[in-house]
Amino acid sequence: MTNSIDKLSPRKQQALQTRKKLLEAGKEAFLENGFQKATIAQIIKKANTGYGTAYVYFKNKDDLFMILMEDLMNQFYEVAEIPFKPQSKDEAFDLIKKQVRLFLSLAVKEKNMMIIVKEAIGISPEIDQAWYKIRERFIDRISIDIEYAQENSLARANLDPSLVARGWFYSNEMFMWELVQNEGSYSMDEIIHNLVSIYANGLYE
Repeated sequence: MTNSIDKLSPRKQQALQTRKKLLEAGKEAFLENGFQKATIAQIIKKANTGYGTAYVYFKNKDDLFMILMEDLMNQFYEVAEIPFKPQSKDEAFDLIKKQVRLFLSLAVKEKNMMIIVKEAIGISPEIDQAWYKIRERFIDRISIDIEYAQENSLARANLDPSLVARGWFYSNEMFMWELVQNEGSYSMDEIIHNLVSIYANGLYE
């Protein structure tokens, strides 16, 4: 089976390879130096490309980092997209618990890059805005799951799905950063048990 990249012209294939090299070099530079101290010059040197070449693909280091952040967050979206069609409160509880564990475990697994994401959010207005959009996408997905539960008479109908989803995501996000930065005194199991118990028992009838 022919790979789709093989169907591209040699020039376009080269362009894709150059972009990939810059992204890989960028990830190395950010992990080695942190977001603030990493520079386009470092990235170009690691990628072994011409100085002007980098600006063909990215406006600046913030632009390059946003691509890396989006690629990373796509792994988290896969967790959020796990089918959620519970037939009972107990089944919903188990599915939610599974998702939270996968979400937090992925954050810990990718902690080195997540620490750079946290730094970048606090420094770059563009990345802060990109993170806002990422957050909203998660909240929208959670809202869909809550609406499903309400439509199937599992969850309380008098609750606003988007408000509940927003509170739920913020809680997960807070503990995610604590785990990534080793700031909390609670284990992942303790966090999951308490988070899910409060959420599921408050939402589901």
